[in-house]
Amino acid sequence: MTRSKRIYVLDTNVLMHDPTALFKFEEHDVFLPMQVLEELDNAKKGTSEASRNARQVSRFLNELIEAHGSTALDKGIALAPPQGLQLRNAASAGRLRFQIAPVDTSRAQFGKIMPDNQILASIIALQAEEQRSAVVLVSKDINLRIKASIVGVANEDYENDRALDDFSLLYSGVTALPEDFWQRHGNGLKSWTDKGRTYYEIAAGDDEQWYPNQFLYLPGDEQSELTVTGVADGRVTLRIVDDYRDGKHAVWGISARNREQNFALNALMDPDVDFVSLLGTAGTGKTLLALAAGLAQTMDAQRYREIIMTRATVSVGEDIGFLPGTEEEKMTPWMGALTDNLEVLTQTQEGGSWGRAATNDLLASRIKIRALNFMRGRTFLSRWLILDEAQNLTPKQMKTLVTRAGPGTKIVCMGNVEQIDTPYLTETSSGLTYVVDRFKHWPHSAHITLRRGERSRLADYASEVL
Repeated sequence: MTRSKRIYVLDTNVLMHDPTALFKFEEHDVFLPMQVLEELDNAKKGTSEASRNARQVSRFLNELIEAHGSTALDKGIALAPPQGLQLRNAASAGRLRFQIAPVDTSRAQFGKIMPDNQILASIIALQAEEQRSAVVLVSKDINLRIKASIVGVANEDYENDRALDDFSLLYSGVTALPEDFWQRHGNGLKSWTDKGRTYYEIAAGDDEQWYPNQFLYLPGDEQSELTVTGVADGRVTLRIVDDYRDGKHAVWGISARNREQNFALNALMDPDVDFVSLLGTAGTGKTLLALAAGLAQTMDAQRYREIIMTRATVSVGEDIGFLPGTEEEKMTPWMGALTDNLEVLTQTQEGGSWGRAATNDLLASRIKIRALNFMRGRTFLSRWLILDEAQNLTPKQMKTLVTRAGPGTKIVCMGNVEQIDTPYLTETSSGLTYVVDRFKHWPHSAHITLRRGERSRLADYASEVL
């Protein structure tokens, strides 16, 4: 059964969010109203990601027109991705069409003639012209979709930017094993000890999904906490994790308070893991664990040269305006989490107030604060890179940051998808969700979803009831 061909009308915000959206509608046609082209032209100036995307869309359109000639625009031109552009789920075979004649805006006017009404008017005219094909508006603007529904225009959100369809399906990094796990895998079970660590090898069941550095546990049994160290040829290698809940194994004075924190410290302290993502609500210990592990491996083990901390500068409320000073001074107001957690990490230092002051001065020389805005083109060598509030990054921004890693660098991404402040980003399209889903098969990455708050009983109760 073949699907009926559709005509998708793209709103400006879709193209400014994802310039490659032009090529992601398979065999269907894509229609661009003149108002969309004008808005792209107005938005092309500037250094923001939206401005860069607007310029990229214009380049795509220019390449398509040059390849097919401007005399065929009234009939539409073939939508073929430019050579060298690699896209996921892109198999465009439809046509790109433009609005080539003015339209009457009176049918979509509910007040003054606004840009949204211009777009709706062009869609209504297209519907009258195309009786055999369904016309669908694609927009990330909820209000425009509401207005489209009022005037009888089919509409939908842009979903091709989603890392996954349902956020509840996101890989958590932690799996509870069934009570009969060892009995089920008794046949062919192998075990051995290497450098003081216990390993097991089992046969992978057909109904079981295994990922590298996935953490496993038997409910109620703290002794049966394992991590997947290898998956190959139908066999899975498991290793019993280190117990960082014991004060003797504290990391820079910090001990894990629950199972997920213990798993997180195992991932953070593993030199074979280059990328760690920590997902969790406020107070679950993401920043404290990342800093403690970073200090232990930078100051004590000398594995990394310094700690670099950055975050997306998206305000929770109204912007406070221009911040004077150097790059680090401008970023300081955004790094309250760094200051708060350093106080926790240095309060146990010996020597009283003088000892703590000396420790703070030493740490200040080894911890650098950098703005995300100036990351393009940089390469970090042997650095411990912490990216806080990563839920506010787009997948493209996340790619820009992660590709800065040079030899010997470890990146820790942290965030809470319930606190997204960037317009048009959702739980399923956030850059943090994107990397968690894309990196889960890589043997040098690990992900932990922290679920239990450890900040205070007040903070825990507020997270539950507010």
